[in-house]
Amino acid sequence: WGPPASSGTCSPHRVTNGGKTTLTNSLHKALPNCCVIHQDDFYKPQDQIAVGEDGFKQWDVLESLDMEAMLSTVQAWLSNPQKFARAHGVSAHTDTSDTHILLLEGFLLYSYQPLLDLYSRRYFLTVPYEESKWRRSTRTYAVPDPPGLFDGHVWPMYQKYKQEMEANNVEVVYLDGTKSREELFHRVLEDIQNSLLNHS
Repeated sequence: WGPPASSGTCSPHRVTNGGKTTLTNSLHKALPNCCVIHQDDFYKPQDQIAVGEDGFKQWDVLESLDMEAMLSTVQAWLSNPQKFARAHGVSAHTDTSDTHILLLEGFLLYSYQPLLDLYSRRYFLTVPYEESKWRRSTRTYAVPDPPGLFDGHVWPMYQKYKQEMEANNVEVVYLDGTKSREELFHRVLEDIQNSLLNHS
């Protein structure tokens, strides 16, 4: 836990179209004095994204993100959660003014070592291959996926980073992304609330 004593950082993570943003947004609305940092906000400009051996722009690799900037943003929250919240338009709840929560949402949160020790709770959403592929096919992106991107790049990168996370013994709570939004939300909300009670 970071300062003050009742602060915490939680991080819903990964699989593409697994429901992490939906879960994060629901938690953000329900938790007191809660701020959110989205890893997607730290993508480097498109002209800095390399084309890999697979022939695709490498959006699903750590090098596509400015992780130092993300770390600096997290450290700004850790150093003064109240100031960070005010700067990001989060209204303080007076009955819980000593409690501050930071949610980090992203797909490579557990691949960047400097962030790993900052999390008080880690969640990893899983969705089977077919479900993930179907969900991605139903999404509309500003830049449409080129043919073969999911099988040729997105899913292999997910598998690679998940295996690295497991090999590095990163402790996570696995969540079944095929469960209902409400079930996932209530499970994580209850877990966070219990954690806050145990650290207050």
